[in-house]
Amino acid sequence: MNWFYHTGRFITRLLVSSLTQCEVKGKENIPATGPLLVVANHLSLADPPLLGVSINRKMMFMAKEELFRKPFTRFFIKKFGAFPVYRGRLSRAALDNATQLLSRGLVIAMFPEGKRSQNCCLEEAFPGSAMLAWKCQAPVLPVGISGTERIHGLRWILKRPKLVVNIGKPFHLSHSNGKVSKEELCQCTESIMTHIAELLPERYRGVYDRKNEIKVQW
Repeated sequence: MNWFYHTGRFITRLLVSSLTQCEVKGKENIPATGPLLVVANHLSLADPPLLGVSINRKMMFMAKEELFRKPFTRFFIKKFGAFPVYRGRLSRAALDNATQLLSRGLVIAMFPEGKRSQNCCLEEAFPGSAMLAWKCQAPVLPVGISGTERIHGLRWILKRPKLVVNIGKPFHLSHSNGKVSKEELCQCTESIMTHIAELLPERYRGVYDRKNEIKVQW
């Protein structure tokens, strides 16, 4: 598995450098060791491999269950350490699997929105990433990705689109003893998405743009 993973990573890095203009910011914010939950916005199918070569640690991705239905895609994504999660909810099996990996000091990557944005703007996120971060108390590393929405069809290859991967500083969710309440889970999800939004250009922030929270007082 290691040779497959590292070979794929090398090829992906080569393709990214030759076919795009990619800038990775904030690499100094990545903890060198220990458990880590990486969370990012999702614009394109190119996001997982791009994130994989931008973070200089081996990552396991939570991937939508549909990708595991076809033998061809299942073979490759499993080789890269992905495991299934049902869209919109974090199943007990996926939660237990992720918890075990984090307890071993490994890195899990998630896209809290659960799907690609159709207009490049952040959409309401599902609480799965917040639930995992709360349960494991692992540091959360927010990442803002911009430009990958231009990667579609074939013509983009001639244009070498500008991509930016902006890595923020890791943070911990506030934690109280006992079972997390629905309200606390919503607040944690909001916190995660706000951290991601701060790493994105304003036009990508969508519902998590703080300017949207400003109300006119009469």
